[in-house]
Amino acid sequence: MNPLVPLARQLGGRSVRYVLIGVGGANHYAPGGSAVFVTDDHDLFLPLEPDNLVNCWAACEASGLELWSGDEPLDSPRDRWLAEVDLTLVMKAYEFETVWQQRRHFTIEGIEVCVARLLHIVTSKHAAGRDKDKLFLATHREALEQLLKRND
Repeated sequence: MNPLVPLARQLGGRSVRYVLIGVGGANHYAPGGSAVFVTDDHDLFLPLEPDNLVNCWAACEASGLELWSGDEPLDSPRDRWLAEVDLTLVMKAYEFETVWQQRRHFTIEGIEVCVARLLHIVTSKHAAGRDKDKLFLATHREALEQLLKRND
């Protein structure tokens, strides 16, 4: 089972507004997994809405995920799949509502997952300018350009 599925099920059940961003989001644009990019986590972009954040937190707990703030655990370990999910309230170069309005839906094992547009993911990584983002963009430039032509 894809480790994101239990969380996506819980998020949907609680009507949590989120979009999957980062490399994990970009992977959904590869037809048939032909250009899967390696990542260790799934980044969820959330709006600055307290009730939504509380519901997201509850969904994470109900999914058995371990919650952390930086290097500090927020509760006892419960992540059975060792899947790392990062919750973020910022996405470089974008406001949540823009990304939310233009999101795409992908189905993973029967569960709908909201994913940011590939163009938003790539633009945000470029704007962030972190070394790991520069490396990702340089390493996968050709594949990303082809996927952008097909999907956005």
